[in-house]
Amino acid sequence: MISQLLPERLADFVRPYEKPKNRRVVEHGSYVIEDYLQNLATRNAIGETIVGPASAIPQFYQQLNILRSVERRFESSLFDIRQMVQADIFDSELDAARELLKNKFERAAGAVAGVVLEKHLLGVCQAHKIQVKKKNPGINDLIGLLKEKEVVDIPRWRFVQHLADLRNLCDHNKDREPTRDEVHDLIEGTEKITKTLY
Repeated sequence: MISQLLPERLADFVRPYEKPKNRRVVEHGSYVIEDYLQNLATRNAIGETIVGPASAIPQFYQQLNILRSVERRFESSLFDIRQMVQADIFDSELDAARELLKNKFERAAGAVAGVVLEKHLLGVCQAHKIQVKKKNPGINDLIGLLKEKEVVDIPRWRFVQHLADLRNLCDHNKDREPTRDEVHDLIEGTEKITKTLY
């Protein structure tokens, strides 16, 4: 596990098991876990233990800390993989929205782009450990939370609000149909947010 996830620390992890080649006397600095496993102890002339199994404890803690680092690296790696997969899915969905727009299905294209934007903003809230209390939050709810927690500035907040307005135009039967340019702006704006806001 260490060789796969934290290879630069493998030698540090293995070293406490290896007896130093030039060791002449077993003392605190040269006592290793292998000595502990063999219950090796050094005693003075009156039989008091000078170096014994307790001398392996610092090396054990060093190994424990390396393992804890592996756990953090593993969690970070899983997060990176999740982010990459999600980015690929979002790219595919935005490509589908572009194809719908190309074939003159403006509402459907805008709806798909809006869903991508909403999912992305929810993921950003989760990444920043922002609690979303609303059961089915919309784009404006999510970007409002991100603004409140100072993850986004006012210009970006306004930009996403504009995208939310375009999405609502596509999702709800308003007095007018969304224009091709508006849906194009929604798709491109959504892509920009998914690539720049984490």
